[in-house]
Order: sequence, then C-alpha cells, then structure tokens
Amino acid sequence: MTTLLHIEASAQRAERSLTRLLGREFFATWQHLRPHDRVLRRDLAVDPVEPIDAEWIAAAFTPPDARTPAMVDRLRGSDAIVDAVSAADVIVMGVPMYNYGIPGALKCWIDQSARIGRTFSFDLARGDVPIEPILSGKTLVVLSACGEFGFEPGGMRAAMNALDPQLAACAHYWGVTRERIHTVRIEYQEFKDARFAASVEAGKAAAVALAERLARAASASMSRAA
Repeated sequence: MTTLLHIEASAQRAERSLTRLLGREFFATWQHLRPHDRVLRRDLAVDPVEPIDAEWIAAAFTPPDARTPAMVDRLRGSDAIVDAVSAADVIVMGVPMYNYGIPGALKCWIDQSARIGRTFSFDLARGDVPIEPILSGKTLVVLSACGEFGFEPGGMRAAMNALDPQLAACAHYWGVTRERIHTVRIEYQEFKDARFAASVEAGKAAAVALAERLARAASASMSRAA
C-alpha cells in the first residue's frame, strides 16, 4: 500500500481555488487506479499550523530526554506533521502563488516539519554541509496556480518566482530529492482570457497524466517487490 499526504495551502474555498481543482483531478485519478492506498490530508485553511516561536525553538533543540512536559506539549503539533511526512510515500501540495511566493500558511507548516533529530541531522564534522536528511525515497507533487505567467526557467518572470526555489530548497526535509519534484501549474488567472482557459484545461490534463504515471509506477514497484 502506498501512502499519500495531501497538503492544501490555498486560502480559497473549493469552488474558487485552482489548486484544489488540480488536487481533485489528481486524487480522483490515483484512487481510480489504486483505490486501497491511504491518503492523509491537511487543509491549512481549515486546520492551520502555528508559527514557530522562541518556546518552540527551545523545545525542538533540546534533546528529547531533557525536555520538560511543557516542551513536549509545545512540539505535539510538529510531531504530528513529521509523523505524517514520515509515513508518506508521495507528498502532494496544493500551492497557489501569493505575491510570487508560497502562502504563509504553508511556510508555517514547513517550519514545523524541519526538525533536528527527526527530519535532519546536524554535525559540524561534515564541514560546510552540516545538515543531512534523515528521510529519503519520497516524491513531491506541487499543484500550483498563479495570476500571471512566464515563471518557468527562462520565462519572462522566472527571476520573480520565489515559490519553486523555496520548495526545492526545503524538499530534503521531507526525504525528496530535486529530481523527484513534479510541478503542474495553471497560469494567466488574472487575465481571464483564452490563454487562462487553455491553461486550466492543460493543467487538469497534466494532473491526471502525472497521477496515472506515478500510480502505475507505484504498482510496478510493488509487483517487483512481490
């Protein structure tokens, strides 16, 4: 059985959110092909994550056997996030582009998922690369939408794209290498023209095709293991 973790970061309701639309297409396709797989869900618009603070930092960087009951309690939400990431084989994020970057709600989730001793180790003996991921072998699917266009490498707004680089930079916390990040994006939302309509249809088709490819790869991998 494959476990998928669906993180939805859009502040919009389902009827207005393009990333939620892409998520519906992706999961309907996956579950048609692999109906017995487990799906864990976290909607950050409904169930937001608190930002980290001084107490959280102190608790996270205190060795587990030295934490006070208050520290243990402060980390419960983060522990739940890390448990879900650890259990997942495929992480699917609905990530609209807000002001050229990720939504603040997702930034809070990312900060709570980066945990020394749980998702990464830190050792200065490694020299200038002291951080080493603990998790591995996972796939990240980014279902995105933006008001403008041209954010792809070489595009007219590529230098303004703060969303993709941040997710790629943090993916190692979730056990994802850069070559296992897959992105589907709808563009032109603010223009509301034929290009937008075409981008919506292309995005839906791409989400379906990606779900088919990854689901079939999961089936093939399980067949080989058997």
